[in-house]
Amino acid sequence: MEVKSRAPGKIILTGEHAVVHGSTAVASSIDLYTYVSLHFSTPSDNEDSLKQKLQETALEFSWPITRIRAAFPESTAQLSSTPNSCSVENAKAIAALVEELNIPEAKLGLASGVSAFLWLYSSIQGFKPATVVVTSELPLGSGLGSSASFCVALAAALLAYTDSVSLDLKHQGWLSFGEKDLELVNKWAFEGEKIIHGKPSGIDNTVSAYGNIISFKSGNLTHMKSSVPLKMLITNTKVGRNTKALVAGVGERMLRHPDIMAFVFSAVDSISNELTSILKSPTPDELSVTEKEEKIEELMEVNQGMLQSMGVSHATIETVLRTTLKYKLASKLTGAGGGGCVLTLLPTLLSGTVVDKVVAELESCGFQCFIAGIGGGGVEISFGVSS
Repeated sequence: MEVKSRAPGKIILTGEHAVVHGSTAVASSIDLYTYVSLHFSTPSDNEDSLKQKLQETALEFSWPITRIRAAFPESTAQLSSTPNSCSVENAKAIAALVEELNIPEAKLGLASGVSAFLWLYSSIQGFKPATVVVTSELPLGSGLGSSASFCVALAAALLAYTDSVSLDLKHQGWLSFGEKDLELVNKWAFEGEKIIHGKPSGIDNTVSAYGNIISFKSGNLTHMKSSVPLKMLITNTKVGRNTKALVAGVGERMLRHPDIMAFVFSAVDSISNELTSILKSPTPDELSVTEKEEKIEELMEVNQGMLQSMGVSHATIETVLRTTLKYKLASKLTGAGGGGCVLTLLPTLLSGTVVDKVVAELESCGFQCFIAGIGGGGVEISFGVSS
């Protein structure tokens, strides 16, 4: 028997950076996924190790079960129904396990994800030999929630074979979790995110677990479904960014120009609130969809102007903006800025030929393009016989 899970990535539609200063932000799931396949070894397999295969990087890690058991001498598996944070002692043990892998220097950024994997696996499933294969449609470190998507998909697959969740193992196709089980998956995923990021907000894993759209302000989350079937072109500039430095830069600008930046943050709050109203309002006909898309385009353009005034744009982002503007399409950065990804709304009536031209021009600049629907469902599970 094999269990597969998939969890979506995320984008910030409006409010990045301003949310740190009390404004509302709106985040959405996108239909680009991280997939996790879990197969427990049987006695006939003659296997006594835990393997993790990362398909996109062609890396495979393996640990003898005896080595993992020795790393956590004080306990077997934690109660899967009770998410636990990784202690300092366990963090040291995991660090030793990861260090033994001799991960190539160019791939060292994956070490924190491997650490999260070891903690979630040993905490939920204990010391069982298994093979876990990870595949992702999300570029790493680009602001699309790849780490949260991984943690959510992994937690879902691991919990599927415990008594902590109630799932129909005979169900065919993708299966969603119930509300209570979804909450447990999300809490475990957050523990993984803490290992990767230190002090994550919890927004990314919540969007990935629950799907749809979330507005958040001062720690308060509101879940909602969009009545508008929006599609976005996501352009990855492939430029890495230092999120902490960008956030600090906005904070310093706030200190230098408090009155001006207060107006900027207030404007962003209004943009997020108006976007929320548009997304939630009924859409009875095609004309209404077009009108809503036009309003959303304007809000994206205004929000991008606010982000530029915060100093978080980048030369590559401006290149994307100029390119899409030639085709009368609205774009904005998503996430921290300083590189990363750019969103471009693809209106319902836009021809495929135009989309192809835009994508070709952006890719000629060395960028990576994805087309994704937004506001879809969250994490799902599928059961089958392993090959």
